[in-house]
Amino acid sequence: MIDAREAIIRAHREEWARVVAALARRFGDLDIAEEAAAEAFAIGVERWPADGVPPNPGAWLTTTANRKAIDRIRRENKRVEKQKEAQVLSDDEPPEPLGAIDDDRLRLIFTCCHPALAMEARVALTLRMIGGLTMPEIARAFLVQESTMGRRITRAKAKIQAARIPYRMPSADDLQARVSGVLAVLYLIFNEGYLATGLDTDPVRGDLTAEAIRLTRLIRTLMPEDGEVAGLLALMLLTEARRTARISASGELVTLDEQDRGAWDSALVTEGHRLVRERLDTGMAPGRYQILAAINAVHTSARDIRDTEWSQVVALYNQLVSLDPSPIIALNRAIAVAELDGPEVALAIVNRLEVDLAGYHAYHATRADLLRRLGRSLESRTAYDKAIELAGNSAEAAYLSRRRDQLG
Repeated sequence: MIDAREAIIRAHREEWARVVAALARRFGDLDIAEEAAAEAFAIGVERWPADGVPPNPGAWLTTTANRKAIDRIRRENKRVEKQKEAQVLSDDEPPEPLGAIDDDRLRLIFTCCHPALAMEARVALTLRMIGGLTMPEIARAFLVQESTMGRRITRAKAKIQAARIPYRMPSADDLQARVSGVLAVLYLIFNEGYLATGLDTDPVRGDLTAEAIRLTRLIRTLMPEDGEVAGLLALMLLTEARRTARISASGELVTLDEQDRGAWDSALVTEGHRLVRERLDTGMAPGRYQILAAINAVHTSARDIRDTEWSQVVALYNQLVSLDPSPIIALNRAIAVAELDGPEVALAIVNRLEVDLAGYHAYHATRADLLRRLGRSLESRTAYDKAIELAGNSAEAAYLSRRRDQLG
């Protein structure tokens, strides 16, 4: 179950991001920033249900968190210089220059995606500190244990402090060096909204998908010539266009082959297709997000699942594998191969991914479907059981349970 503090953080996600970033810049310590922000939200959990949410939640949380941070520094009797600085700072200090980015949240994401950190660390740290995702949500996104992800984030914080990486707004010259990490963050936030990983949350979180699209549009304005920015925006739009058709009235996932394509958002599909064509017309070699967008363009161009150009989808996946030979890409490619060359060929590909994807529910769900199509019902049932056990989404678990129960 999601506790009350996490619920309030989600309801005020932007305030969480701003409080953490402001405290990090002020005290130069991410641990103090996150813990003080958490204390402020915990106080809000106690007071707001009875007293009501204050007119300016962000200011209330910032003031409360700032006091908690100062209290901690005093208690530890360390960081004397930081304590003196904190005592003279007040809420009426002049605002920090905006730099190249005039959106608060996007500025904070660019700030945290510092190139001195490994890409995985940048993404995980930013999701936690700015995106407001919980540790279990981030761990599931990376397919690792929660304890493993916790250690990675701790090491990233330690490196920031050891290297004295400044908490400053990026200049225009910084954008190109940081944009790949920012896009990775936004893609994961979008995916968490599109198929939320918490069984006790809504299966689809439109607040996250909408915010990821909004921020990606802003980056597109800042960097109109960047192909991967355009590719990610197109990918999000073509995926978002199908969102309302993906969950049935009973709360069950509706797969692509069963969706009512008339319920797709035609305006988003049109815009996504336009962005894909614009990138193709440049003649430049596409990146990962551009290829993923092209795959989605093929799917959303078909009026019926039977009209899908599967040979084109497989060709695009072949191109993507050369750029990103990850097991998840290989798994998605196998799903397309099943439509082109049959389930037996695809199953042989999927079985080779067991070592890498044994803890990933989609691996077992894919195996279950292929085994079902091959008439191997007992094996299929076992695979469905494992997929249901690992599924982190209520709508997906309901769909998998129904498919399992339909087996002879």
